[in-house]
Order: sequence, then C-alpha cells, then structure tokens
Amino acid sequence: QVQVVESGGGSVQAGGSLRLSCAVSGYKYNYACMGWFRQAPGKEREGVGTIGVDDNTRYADSVKGRFTISKDHAKRTLYLQMNSLKPEDTAMYYCAAKDVLPCSPSVLLPNFNDWGRGTQVTVSS
Repeated sequence: QVQVVESGGGSVQAGGSLRLSCAVSGYKYNYACMGWFRQAPGKEREGVGTIGVDDNTRYADSVKGRFTISKDHAKRTLYLQMNSLKPEDTAMYYCAAKDVLPCSPSVLLPNFNDWGRGTQVTVSS
C-alpha cells in the first residue's frame, strides 16, 4: 500500500556533505509528521530530525546546525541535507512518517507508522 524508500547514502570523508532522499508512494501520503532516524552498529535507533505538516522542523542536538530537513510535496519526497559530516554520523539512516502530532525526533519510534528500509551513510576520518 504505502512505500517509503530512502536513497542518497554513500561514503564520504569527514567534513563532506551528502543529501538523502525519501520517496513516498501509495494511497497514503499526507502525514502530520515525517522524520529521519539513524542507527549505528550496536546502538539504539535515534531521532535525527522531523518536519511537521506546517513545515516546522526539529533537530537532535547532535546534528543541529549541520543537518537540514526539507520536503517537496510535488515530488512526494523528503530530504536530509547533511553538511560537515563527522565519523560519528556513520549509521543506517531511516525515513519514517507519523499520522498524528506531536512531531519531534524525541517521539517514541513505535508512534511512527511507516518506515523505509534505510540507506547507509559512512563517514571516514
């Protein structure tokens, strides 16, 4: 029914940039909240940032000032622009959507309804 597909991951040196994309297809597209999450090996999945229906964004402190979330309704695509990448940013990055508010990277993961399968980001020193 609904598909969420991430792309744009890859390998980059510290200080470099990457732009991730999240394409949504299917009958369901309107969400109260969409967000990016990441999970490094041996660690729990954590919220990176979110964007609400009003385009208001929220970011985790670890990425604030370096990452930017935006969306293009015409293309049904969510973006994550990552600048000044650090080795600690290395992780599998996931895109997810939520039907109701609130909208924050601190919201419990089970409250997000639809998830992509992730795209790997590797930052070398």
